[in-house]
Amino acid sequence: MIKKIEHTAIIVSDMDHTIQYYSDMFGFKVRLRGSSKTREMAFLYLEEQPGMEIELIRDIDPLDEYNKSGIVNHLAFAVEDINQAISYYEKKGIKFLSDQPKSTLEGGLMILFYGPNGELLQLIERARN
Repeated sequence: MIKKIEHTAIIVSDMDHTIQYYSDMFGFKVRLRGSSKTREMAFLYLEEQPGMEIELIRDIDPLDEYNKSGIVNHLAFAVEDINQAISYYEKKGIKFLSDQPKSTLEGGLMILFYGPNGELLQLIERARN
């Protein structure tokens, strides 16, 4: 029945700043952006993986607000070399939550940091077989 994960939604406070962050830091592009009376939304994608998107939501009408303490814990980005990625993103201003990557259950490496709206983000290097 389920064919794929479609998107992950993130509640944002400043749409322009958030789009700029995900574009500059990670290379995301805007597929669609628009608004209604109650909310502004944008869908971002990576050219290498156009079938999975990030949906950004900014509530205009606070009475019709999404729950900011939702169930989703973090958004993970796969990288080839985590130490190279850490160095690259530190130069772009990212402050990681630990000094070194931590081991994953399957033998890879991961490190966490926060995005511009307090969303928890993760870089992950899969274990090499």
